[in-house]
Amino acid sequence: MNFGQNSANAENHGNDRKIFVKQEKPAQQIPQPPKPARPFGKQTRPFERPIKTARFQGAPQNPASGAPRPKQVKLPAASFDGAIEMILGNTNTPPQPQKIDAAPQANTNFAPKPQKPNLRQNVRSGHNRNDRQRHFAPQRQVHQNVPQPAQAQITASTSNDGNKNLRVIPLGGLGEVGRNMTLLEYENSILIMDMGFRMPGEDMPGIDYIIPNAEYLKNKIKNITGVVFTHGHYDHIGAVPYIIDKIWHPGLRIIASPLTKAIILKRQEDFPGLPKLEIEEASDGTTADLGPFKVEFFRLNHNIPDNFGIFVQTPVGNIIDTSDFKFDSSPVNEKPTDFKRLQDIGKRRILLLLSDSTGAEEPGHSLSEQEIFENLEKIFQESKGRIIAATFGSLLNRIQQLIYLSEKYGRKVAVEGYSMKNNVEVCRQLKYIKANKNTFIQISEVDNYPEDRATVICTGAQGEADAALMKIVSREHRFLRFKKGDSVIFSSSVIPGNERTVQNLKDDILRQGVRVYHYKMMDIHAGGHAKQEELMEMMRIMRPKFFMPIHGQYSMLVANADLARTVGIPDANIVVAENGNIVSVNAKQIVLEKEKTVSSYVMVDGLGVGDVGEVVLRDRQALSRDGMFVVVTVIDRLTGKVKGSPDIISRGFVYLRESKDLLKETRNKTVEIIDKATSNNGAVNWSYVKDEIRNKIGDFLFTKTERRPMILPVVIEV
Repeated sequence: MNFGQNSANAENHGNDRKIFVKQEKPAQQIPQPPKPARPFGKQTRPFERPIKTARFQGAPQNPASGAPRPKQVKLPAASFDGAIEMILGNTNTPPQPQKIDAAPQANTNFAPKPQKPNLRQNVRSGHNRNDRQRHFAPQRQVHQNVPQPAQAQITASTSNDGNKNLRVIPLGGLGEVGRNMTLLEYENSILIMDMGFRMPGEDMPGIDYIIPNAEYLKNKIKNITGVVFTHGHYDHIGAVPYIIDKIWHPGLRIIASPLTKAIILKRQEDFPGLPKLEIEEASDGTTADLGPFKVEFFRLNHNIPDNFGIFVQTPVGNIIDTSDFKFDSSPVNEKPTDFKRLQDIGKRRILLLLSDSTGAEEPGHSLSEQEIFENLEKIFQESKGRIIAATFGSLLNRIQQLIYLSEKYGRKVAVEGYSMKNNVEVCRQLKYIKANKNTFIQISEVDNYPEDRATVICTGAQGEADAALMKIVSREHRFLRFKKGDSVIFSSSVIPGNERTVQNLKDDILRQGVRVYHYKMMDIHAGGHAKQEELMEMMRIMRPKFFMPIHGQYSMLVANADLARTVGIPDANIVVAENGNIVSVNAKQIVLEKEKTVSSYVMVDGLGVGDVGEVVLRDRQALSRDGMFVVVTVIDRLTGKVKGSPDIISRGFVYLRESKDLLKETRNKTVEIIDKATSNNGAVNWSYVKDEIRNKIGDFLFTKTERRPMILPVVIEV
């Protein structure tokens, strides 16, 4: 399959039908009696009403036949339309409204709007024949499964904007799982797609979240025409409270599905100092004009309701962002994949496909939610004690499954975890989660029910330190303790980087006599991301000219690019980018620019956003790895000599009571270093003295222990 082939020339579009075009006046005219003739094709030109023309009896039916035709009668401008109606009668050709969800007639939204031509001049004009054909020829009809060439769209993209590029700028989500945020920039207009965070890795102690770096937008705030969201998972919306105040301006349009909107606004309540957000609701088929970008939302399956892919009509061509997706014939809480709708979108001549890559390394087809439901039911059938199910706070389809099974087997449900409680509350208000009136109980009431009549749905499947499951495991939870006979379900896959933490968590649970179920034992979790077969099917449906993988580790992006080559997309038309890269695309080529923008981590630690940088993180890593060693020395200001013995404080390095010999040697070494640094009897540079203590004591301790704690020298002058 050859992607990206240019459609036939506009001149050829009309050659397979009769088109009446004005010929140059022949040298000799043969008078013939006039007769009325039918109008042009039923379709209309952009920005005009249907054209009605008059011909005279004896005029040749085919203008290309070479037969002479008489001079046309000049009609007064004021009565032109009426005269045409008198000659032709009612043509019954009302203008056809252009719909974005059908094969496009013309991409007229972005080309400079042509001035409406004078109809009399069009009838009488002696313009070049080819120009006339291109101007008047109606659009060619196509079969249902054949993509329409959409020559008008190409004209708008290549003729008017052929020298201009669309810039695709990923600020997050490439080379990582989470932190999804992508910019589309055309001239002085920017469209933002998603604004998510990611969880910290094991090498980021104390960090709560990592969000995209919005430095690129700092001086371009007024250029932002809109923000659109694909769905309500925090890796796509979680950074809104931390970034929105930096880019907000009056008139900024924010568009999301009803559920995504509700989750965003609910979370905004935790940040009362931020501007109040006005979010427009979108449903399947909703369109919006955001500057030069015409956006359309289309439904795709994921593991949360209201998940949308985004179709963006731009001046250079049509762009697709697939969002996170999978093809599911039997989903929970939503309709199956609408392949007919996707095929209709694929007929619009897609220039660039931005495709989810999270499952690109996994062969086959993703599991259906129905299979997950059946396996979860087996656990409910076998469990004689309480069931504690841990999953993501925004994995709403899984939460609905667990609620339904609990009701079926006579169990009450307690929801634990701040984010999960908020999401469940929002979904119940919007009726995305259905439950009987008396199903839910408070977490403090769980012990009031028999052990086989209680289910706890909680956060913490990734081993987060402050999540509900970790507090239960560590016996820090106010109300819950594990009991023998309990069953714990990990209904989520492990985020890359959290493998060791999750494994340790499982071990601690098993030590307490609790049975553990996880996705490697049985199919109790479907990732919500398309695997290889589905990813290639999406490419075949959309038939893009260019391809750019998004959403995933770098190996996942490369794997997705390999799949694109497999379905026939040329290697030159595929770009594997990373965060901060700038990808320029037009109708002819896609290029990875040498220029890069800032895409470094912005870390959220408590109320601090961005105040923990690389230096602070390195210090934390050093402290967590080798500990801290503080040397406190009192020095006589006049003599520069040490008074008394230096005090030493050790945290995370050595146990002082068992290291008396080491501490004695360290004190002596410290006095020696200070005496040498202050032996010139001149002015003492105390910064130099501290550096000497830090460096030489560090080397001394390494020779004794082969560890390098953080050395903090404290010098007190008296």
